[in-house]
Amino acid sequence: MILARFGGKEALFTVKCLVAAILAYYLALRIGLTRPYWAVTTSYIVAQPLAGAVLSKAVFRVAGTVLGAAAAVVLVPTLVNAPELLSLALALWLGLCLYISLLDRTPRAYVFLLAGYTASIIGFPSVAAPDAIFTTAVLRVEEIVIGILCGSLIHGVVFPQTVTATLLVRVDAILADAERWSRDSLAGRPDATLDRDRRRLALDINELHQLSIHLPFDTARLLPRVRTLRALQGELSMLLPLASAVDDRIGELQRGADAPRPEALALIEDVREWLRDPLPLAERGATADALIARARALEPPLTGALLWRDALRLSLLARLGELIDAHRNARDLRDQMRSPSRAPVTPAVARLLSRSARRPLHRDRGTALRAAAGTIATILLGCTFWIATGWADGAGAVLIAGVCCALFGNTDDPAPSIMKFFYGTVGGLLVASVYAFAILPRVTDFVTLAAVLAPPLLLGGLFLARPATMLFTLGALLGGINTVGLNDRFGGSFDTFLNGGVSQLIGTLFAVVTVGLFQTIGADASARRLIRAGWRELAARSDAPGPPDAIGWVARMLDRIGLLAPRLALQGEDPGKPLLDALSDLRVGVSVGELRQLRLDGTAEAGATITPVLRGVGAHYRALRPEQPCPPEPHLLAGIDTALSGLSSSETPDTRRTGVLALTSLRRNLFPQAPAYGVTA
Repeated sequence: MILARFGGKEALFTVKCLVAAILAYYLALRIGLTRPYWAVTTSYIVAQPLAGAVLSKAVFRVAGTVLGAAAAVVLVPTLVNAPELLSLALALWLGLCLYISLLDRTPRAYVFLLAGYTASIIGFPSVAAPDAIFTTAVLRVEEIVIGILCGSLIHGVVFPQTVTATLLVRVDAILADAERWSRDSLAGRPDATLDRDRRRLALDINELHQLSIHLPFDTARLLPRVRTLRALQGELSMLLPLASAVDDRIGELQRGADAPRPEALALIEDVREWLRDPLPLAERGATADALIARARALEPPLTGALLWRDALRLSLLARLGELIDAHRNARDLRDQMRSPSRAPVTPAVARLLSRSARRPLHRDRGTALRAAAGTIATILLGCTFWIATGWADGAGAVLIAGVCCALFGNTDDPAPSIMKFFYGTVGGLLVASVYAFAILPRVTDFVTLAAVLAPPLLLGGLFLARPATMLFTLGALLGGINTVGLNDRFGGSFDTFLNGGVSQLIGTLFAVVTVGLFQTIGADASARRLIRAGWRELAARSDAPGPPDAIGWVARMLDRIGLLAPRLALQGEDPGKPLLDALSDLRVGVSVGELRQLRLDGTAEAGATITPVLRGVGAHYRALRPEQPCPPEPHLLAGIDTALSGLSSSETPDTRRTGVLALTSLRRNLFPQAPAYGVTA
């Protein structure tokens, strides 16, 4: 019945987990390590279905383990005679490492996370024997590295599921979805499903970013370049603001009984056909250039007094041309990823690759600091109880509490996750008690030992592969393996087993209590922080004097939208309105960037016209509060209209076109219900 619920990939994954664990245990025994169960548990901790993911995680874990062991070797002998200072030093080290890992927000953060709690794993149990700290650190590193190498070898070489294959499939699916969403946007029909689907693009882009971290470690024969994937993320990021802008302009023209001209409607239909059936590389570029040229030729001339319908038509056609270019670039970059050659497949790809850079992500220093401070407080409180009571196994409880705080510190409410881990630990201890005192005493050779361990380990691997049961299973595996007695020799001491199990459970429950006091934020508060962070950056972006970073702004906002969606869903409400507001803020930021660039490139007169608008946008977003959002001030609308009047009469054609485009977008996003430009309310 259980096996019927799982597929072939999960079955293969759990078999590979078992083989890696048994191999790690065998090698640790042959070398003569004292606690080979660390090798077994490590092989499960690093297990990942994707070969590149397990190899990258292995590299990060080795680096973090060595760094954490070095910290323990330095701190324990130096401060062993001052247990209060040693506790503070280990707590501060773990807090610092957790803070850095939460700011990194990529799989590389595993280096700092492991460095933090490895020092605790080695340091706290070594307080009673500080003279042997170097030997203990070397043994733990050897045991962990053996588990890492065995897990990497089996998952990365034996029937590997490569990151490259998964990535290419996801890229094709995301491009097909994006092209479908753009076609629907060009249809000019309001659709709530379309809004929801388009918001999902932010999550898709974040998924590509996470996969890109593992790409250099993949085992595929031909690896796409990370730079190519970064450039593709940049083009996909621009599809959201461009498609929604085109959608808005079509709707606004139709609502004003002033629909796009027949030539523009024919162009829109041709673009929809072009997106419906993507052409091969040889024809794609020429067709896209022809469509963009048609859009540019249909733009209304900005002569004389500016009419609002002309501004809307200009915005529609200009954004349509940019949308075509972004889709063409995305398809070209997709072909580049599949190309066996490093040479750019088109000149446009060469330009995109030359300017692609690292994708900046949202960073919440306040939340990271709170999690780090909560972890430090947990360790210090635990050490106070341990030292005051003289509890022999108190070190185990303290390190488990610290590890739980660190592992789940990136969630808004860590307590439920830690409780799942706790229930898994209870289950693992119950199974371990049966094995430790009823089954293992009858085992006389390694082959029999592997055979009797296989059933629970195979079952655990099946559930480890599923996100819904991963935390419970991880707790069961760690709790069971670490206490069942997989040492260099079988002990069978009930006191040792009981004390070790009780210390794990107490440490886990203590972490549940302390995270509720120090680290719990809640999904609602976290969502408000994300919204405020976008507003603060937009306010700073409006007032900044230098050149804008459009790609960086879009990347950070899409990352925030990706973080915001699941938090809003947890509140049991429709996340549509807040996410649509976030997309509107994204488009405002793009328009602000265009105005800032025009201020740098244009005349002093144009700069004097633009600056009050930018200051007004900055003041508006600086004053916003998530709990009491207020509409933009009427004087900002008046300032935008004044700037439209001034820039539309500029003698420089480029200044006139760019200014009208940016200000029209800004007006539509900030004042969608306002009367048309030039019409009295």
